[in-house]
Amino acid sequence: MVTTDTLRVLYHPARRRIADHLMAHGAARVGDIASALGMPVGSVSHHLRMLEREELVERAPDLQTDGRTSWWRSARRTISWSVDDFAGDGSHEALARDAERANIQYQVDRLAEWKRHAPRAAEAWRRAAFSLDEVTVATPAELAELGDALVATVRAWSTAIDREDDQRREAVRVFMHAFPMSA
Repeated sequence: MVTTDTLRVLYHPARRRIADHLMAHGAARVGDIASALGMPVGSVSHHLRMLEREELVERAPDLQTDGRTSWWRSARRTISWSVDDFAGDGSHEALARDAERANIQYQVDRLAEWKRHAPRAAEAWRRAAFSLDEVTVATPAELAELGDALVATVRAWSTAIDREDDQRREAVRVFMHAFPMSA
């Protein structure tokens, strides 16, 4: 189970950006991460160590060419949790709710960022981007089944991408929310 320490570490805005950067772009040096994200090198190093403590990123010593640079990569750890996992434990439940709100706000902010950028993006990217808004009926078990199927589909799709060919790829974000309308 995910702990509140993991939530506290991952849902810090700077650490989330660092984790996303490593997932999208692969292993990188601290200085390169700092440059790409407009952050001080010392701050990036600090946040990487916190992410490492929760096994969200890992050092990549196999990529080091000298002792002056440190390389890091995503640990590709799956984070799956619910506020209900912390129900009944006041402070932990409150922290989980805060992390859930931070995650949703982060997702909405990334979508808004794309929408601002979209008019200047290549037509192929504008046409490839999509959203899904479907209204139907389901039981809790059926909705859970849909969620499991979507997660499996996205993970299989992501894993099947040949990252070693010569095609130019951009980082993409996939997120969906499914919930009862009466809530």
